[in-house]
Amino acid sequence: MPAQVDEVANVYARSLFQLAEKEGGEARIGETADEIDSIAEIIRADAKLREFLASPIVDGAERGAAIKRIFGGRVSDLTVRFLLVVNEHARAGHLLQIADAYDLLVQERFGRVEVDVFTVDGGALDAKVAASVSQRVKAAFGKEPVLHSYADPHMIGGIKLRVGDQLIDGSIATRLRRLTRSLGERGQSDVGGELGKFLS
Repeated sequence: MPAQVDEVANVYARSLFQLAEKEGGEARIGETADEIDSIAEIIRADAKLREFLASPIVDGAERGAAIKRIFGGRVSDLTVRFLLVVNEHARAGHLLQIADAYDLLVQERFGRVEVDVFTVDGGALDAKVAASVSQRVKAAFGKEPVLHSYADPHMIGGIKLRVGDQLIDGSIATRLRRLTRSLGERGQSDVGGELGKFLS
């Protein structure tokens, strides 16, 4: 899920979004999103490339030639030209933030929201669970959810969701803490009812 993005990244992302829309409407916006996402994945996976793009020591012309060599032929001319403009303005080190900002614009346009789903193993969600999560997120946010699964080895079970800056915690540990707090406040008389709710 995209992190908080800075205003510089927003400016470049909006420019790319407008160029893509002008060139080919929503279809081109989506294609550009796929390209920018692929570029971001390459950058995230390669620490040396990240350092090269962000380094103030590297000559801009040398970096531009490398950008053409690495991404030329893999992405559209529009995207390559955009990368070169970003480089010319010494902002190549901001490409990950720009990718995140572009993704947010695409989500807004297509009425989607990214949801980080945390479970113990981080594996693909059971179809029934995924459908339930999607339905609840759509009802709460009015947008089509895009689910991303992650492992949280600190969990003992259950599920946690992060939607934007909101955390929805349905983990077993949190449910146990709530039960313990509730029992402490109300006493032992409701143990049976609370335990029944927890186990259901």
